[in-house]
Amino acid sequence: MARHNVREQLIDAGLQTLQLSGFNGCAVQDITQAAGVPKGSFYNHFESKEALALLVLERFWESGAERRAMLSDAAVDPVERLRKHFKALSDAVILQEFRKGCLIGNFSSEMAKNEEIRGRLASIYTMWSRTLVTCIDDAKAAGKVRPDLSADAIADFLVSAWEGTVLRAKVEQTRSALDQFEHVVFASFFT
Repeated sequence: MARHNVREQLIDAGLQTLQLSGFNGCAVQDITQAAGVPKGSFYNHFESKEALALLVLERFWESGAERRAMLSDAAVDPVERLRKHFKALSDAVILQEFRKGCLIGNFSSEMAKNEEIRGRLASIYTMWSRTLVTCIDDAKAAGKVRPDLSADAIADFLVSAWEGTVLRAKVEQTRSALDQFEHVVFASFFT
């Protein structure tokens, strides 16, 4: 039982440390120190820092499941669902005082050479886009989306634009890019 707790402590500390400092900006010792466990215990649970990073990425993705689920709530107007989704993401960035950004975007810029992590990131982008497509299709059926653009193209653009927006907000330490994203997206694609 204790081994499981240490493993979970390392994953939790890894999420916080990797999101705040980046993969290259922290060492295994930083993660074990944040977890409050001896450095030697890390390798009892993980083959490498990359192996931990993959689990941390999963934890991060899973933590957004409820936020993504709201995109399927047929009781709410589909454009409002999209607004709420991106507003919740914006609120998370602001709550972190722009320090952490999005782990998906952070790892995309830092870890794309690692085939396993790159593959998982590609899969996450695809799943996120598919979830958005379903909501955008609902908006199209309601006549609330520009008819000349496909739901796939809009969804892929939203994911890409969002990740760039978060990176910029992290650099500038202001909400300007987040506000601009919301304004431009909802003025350009939706009615």
